[in-house]
Amino acid sequence: MLEKALRLYTPSLSERPMAEFLADKCDDLGFEDIQIDEVGNIIAKKGSGSPKIMLCGHMDVVPGKVKVRKEGDSLYGRGASDAKAPLMAMLFAAASIEKNQGTVTFVGAVDEEGNAVGIKNIVKKKMDIDYAVFGEPSGIKQVTIAYKGRLAIKLKISAADSSHASAPWLSKNAIEESMIFVKKLKEKLEANQEDKTKGMLLTATMTEIKGGTSHNITPKECETLFDIRIPVDMNCKSIEQKIATLVKEISQEREVDAFYSILDETEPFEAPHNSSLVRAFTLGIMQVEKSRPTLIRKTGTGDMNVLGNQWEIPVVTYGPGDPHEAHTIDEKVSIEEYLKGIEIFKATLQHLKRLHDKKLQ
Repeated sequence: MLEKALRLYTPSLSERPMAEFLADKCDDLGFEDIQIDEVGNIIAKKGSGSPKIMLCGHMDVVPGKVKVRKEGDSLYGRGASDAKAPLMAMLFAAASIEKNQGTVTFVGAVDEEGNAVGIKNIVKKKMDIDYAVFGEPSGIKQVTIAYKGRLAIKLKISAADSSHASAPWLSKNAIEESMIFVKKLKEKLEANQEDKTKGMLLTATMTEIKGGTSHNITPKECETLFDIRIPVDMNCKSIEQKIATLVKEISQEREVDAFYSILDETEPFEAPHNSSLVRAFTLGIMQVEKSRPTLIRKTGTGDMNVLGNQWEIPVVTYGPGDPHEAHTIDEKVSIEEYLKGIEIFKATLQHLKRLHDKKLQ
C-alpha cells in the first residue's frame, strides 16, 4: 500500500490522485463520512464514542522524483519518509478502531510543504476533537513536542543608478550590496546564541537571490529571500520588529534603499509534555519497542504549529522514518520501521482510550 502511494507523484497542490486513492482505501477499510473538502484534504471517520482523536498526515511532497523501488529493508520514493510512511501508518492504525473504542478522524492534508493551505482550512472548521497527532518522520523512538516558527521575507535592495560594467566605480552594485546587507542582517539576528541548543536557535538563511539585467551592466536592483526559523521562547512579532529596525539601520549605513515584505508567518509551538497523549505514546512505544521514547524539539516548522496555536488541545507529531531522509535525492524509509510504526500507533490509540476514560472518572 505504501509503495502504491509512493508511485503517485503529488507535489504541493497536485495531491488529487492521492486523495482519491485514500478515499477508495478508506471505503474498503470501513471508514464513514469520507469526503474530499473544498481545498483537497481528505477527511474520514472510524469508530465511535470518546476520545475524539485526529490523525493528520500530509499528502504532498517536495518537487523531484525518486525511483520507487525496494532494496533490502529500504523502500525508496519521493515522500517515503516525508511523509507518506507516517500518513499510511496512521491510516491502518485508524482502520483498527471499532465502535465504542473512540472516534478517529483521519485527515490527509494538502500543501504542508507549501503555505499550509490544507491545515489552515481544517482549523477553520468547527470540529469536536480532544487530541491531534500529526504524521511526520520522527523515528519510532522519538515524539516531537515542539516546532520552530517561520518567517519568510523578501528583501529588495535598490542602488541609485547603474553603470557600464567597465566603469563599476560610477555606481553602487545592488548584488554586491545585497551580499553585504544579508551578511550584516544575518549576523545581527543570530547574535548572542553561543550557549543555545540547535532546537532553541534563531536561524536566518538566505535561500534565493535574483538580480541583474545584462552581463555588462551593474545591477540596480537585487531581491533576496530569507527563511527565518524562530524558537519557542520567541515570537514572530518581536522578530519582525527587530528586522524593521535592522533594515533601516543597515540601509542608512550602506546608503542604499532597502524594502522588505513578509511572505509567510507561522508562530512557534510547544505542546504540553504531561498530557494523556504524550503518556499514551510513551506507553505505546514501550509496548512495541521495549524502550522509553525521547521527547524532541524540531528545528523545522509543521502543520502542528497552525493547529496547536489555534485549538489549544493536546497535540504531538510522530511517525516512522528518518527525518534526515526528508527532501533528499534518494529518499527512503525502513520497511521494518514503517510496519512497527503502524503497531505503535495502534497501541497508542488503545492506551489513549484508557487514559482518557480514567481522567473522566
